[in-house]
Amino acid sequence: MVIFISCLFYHVWIKTQQQREHSILKLRQMSLAIQSVISLWKMEGSNLGFSQYDYSHIKEATNNFSVGNKLGQGGFGHVYKGRLSSGIKIAVKRLETCSLQGLLEFQNEIQLISKLQHKNLVKLLGYCTKGEQEKMLVYEYMENKSLDCFIFDNVKGAQLNWSKRMHIIDGVAQGLLYLHNYSRLCVVHRDLKANNILLDGEMNPKISDFGMARIFCSNVKESNTTRIVGTHGYIPPEYAFHGVCSIKTDVFSFGVLTLEIISSKRTAQFYDYNGKLYNLISYAWLLWRDEKLGELIYSPSCNGYHEIEKCIHVALLCVQENADHRPDMERVVTMLNTKDVSLPKPMQPAYFHVNPSEEEVSSCSAIMAMSITLER
Repeated sequence: MVIFISCLFYHVWIKTQQQREHSILKLRQMSLAIQSVISLWKMEGSNLGFSQYDYSHIKEATNNFSVGNKLGQGGFGHVYKGRLSSGIKIAVKRLETCSLQGLLEFQNEIQLISKLQHKNLVKLLGYCTKGEQEKMLVYEYMENKSLDCFIFDNVKGAQLNWSKRMHIIDGVAQGLLYLHNYSRLCVVHRDLKANNILLDGEMNPKISDFGMARIFCSNVKESNTTRIVGTHGYIPPEYAFHGVCSIKTDVFSFGVLTLEIISSKRTAQFYDYNGKLYNLISYAWLLWRDEKLGELIYSPSCNGYHEIEKCIHVALLCVQENADHRPDMERVVTMLNTKDVSLPKPMQPAYFHVNPSEEEVSSCSAIMAMSITLER
């Protein structure tokens, strides 16, 4: 018995050591890959307009990465606000080197962001490294933080009149159109949500966080993946259930986000209609079908009701269950910016027949903005 238990413990110890060594090897390989990308940056930096910041300057700018300067946290690590000696405000993403997922997101972002430049994408100012341990990305600071801080807050939400809300919807659409059609790469963001839309001092929207983005070749329309990433409530069914990713993945997320902006309601909660509970997209479709959109709109007594109604109509087209029935972002931008445009009738949206469980109903008041990574 003693020999058996000793052998069992030895076997477990060997497996643990092997897993630890495998993880360390992966981390080292990813770290080398990141260093390779940074080396390319150093050669191309002058052409790309990026700067290499000294670690001591970033440390000083963020008050030694103090808790008071912390803006948030992602899979890669923490984000801090700071002010350089020149007076420029910055946001610093500081990588946690022990996180493999963080390294993957960090590598993905630095490979992508250098090739993406648009007024509705957050601007990368440069990077900072110190030995093998410290790796940071330095971005422009967005004065008004993220969109969710406004649309889901009754007090701050009042600051977003309908002109500003429509401006934000159009800006996000323009940013996605650039990613899908006009950037150097065809990029699918895969995690578009209110948290990842940042607002500058003039409330201009900018898409952020490309750690989960996927690059597509110009002649490839979709791909299958075994790694499902995104956020609950924003993922279309063909991606969630079958791993099929395409530009229509972002279109679906955009439709959900638009409904959230218009209603100030969360996609991850449930809403009562005729005695039954529905998710946001189903609730919006029922109100559209029964011509009761005033119950969905954040502030029914507003100007430009026709334009808001059109936005809802476009959003419902974006959340159709079949990806082929959703418009691409070029068509979405055209519909949003063309007066008296003829729009097709939206069918029942995705997840319409999904009934919430008792657990989901009891927790529907909780905030559910957690990004997920699922292995299929």
